[in-house]
Amino acid sequence: MEIIPYGGWKRAARLVCGDTELVVTLDVGPRIIRYGVIGGPNEFSEIPEDMGATGGTHYRFYGGHRLWIGPEDEQRTLQPDNDPVEHREENGALVLRTAPDRYGMQKEVRIAADAAAGRFVIDHAIENHSAYAVEFTPWALSVMAGGGECLFPHAPFFPHPDRVLPARPLVLWSYTDMAEPRWTWGKRVIRLRQVAGKGPQKVGTLVTQGYAAYANHRNVFLKRFPFIEGATYPDMGCNFETFTNADMLEVESLGPLQRVEPGARAEHREAWYLLKGVQPPAEDGACADWLEAAAQARPL
Repeated sequence: MEIIPYGGWKRAARLVCGDTELVVTLDVGPRIIRYGVIGGPNEFSEIPEDMGATGGTHYRFYGGHRLWIGPEDEQRTLQPDNDPVEHREENGALVLRTAPDRYGMQKEVRIAADAAAGRFVIDHAIENHSAYAVEFTPWALSVMAGGGECLFPHAPFFPHPDRVLPARPLVLWSYTDMAEPRWTWGKRVIRLRQVAGKGPQKVGTLVTQGYAAYANHRNVFLKRFPFIEGATYPDMGCNFETFTNADMLEVESLGPLQRVEPGARAEHREAWYLLKGVQPPAEDGACADWLEAAAQARPL
């Protein structure tokens, strides 16, 4: 790890894993503001008007990867994180902690480079320092640069009448337009394209396979995340959501809802891989096979 200036901030931590690098802000956030091939484009989005800004009570999105409290609530979720974060190295990992917010929630992000597996492992935690138990979940949002495409799998296929019960939820927001051409509702893979200037779209679902991807810059960002059988997930049962607007697209994973007692914490892990110089197949079945093979070779 090294401390560098980045994007107008005086202090950011840079971590390297093979030929990829990750940069996380220390003056605010924390935000993992950059992830990409060394010397290559940032796979994450950066919001120009927020770069280098610090302090104040107005919530800034900054871009990059952030940790939120789910389900979304204007008061609890949108707490500003515009102040410096505590950081330390511990057992080869970078650990970043915020001060508790006005509701007593304290966030921690632990980042470890796993060179042997070619990945970064991101552990998210939210500690409850309030005086009462609270139900919530860690919500990990990766804000991807524009111009790419999100891909995530359908539930495995079983013919009727081998399976007669529902396979999983598909959750829509009030502004979701299923006829919008940015969506491709394939038989095995759902795709959402980010198109500059186009308005918001969002969908959520339960991805039992525990993976989703974003293809851009002829690279594929592969995110692995848990599925816990029998757990209650937020937003009508979602452990995965994707949102896009005119500038970016989010690849989001969520942990199960938990009743967190005072002094306890909720945790959620992701593993990130960057597959370089590849493009997922256009045909639905071939894409599904390629995505499944890529994920199975790269565990959580």
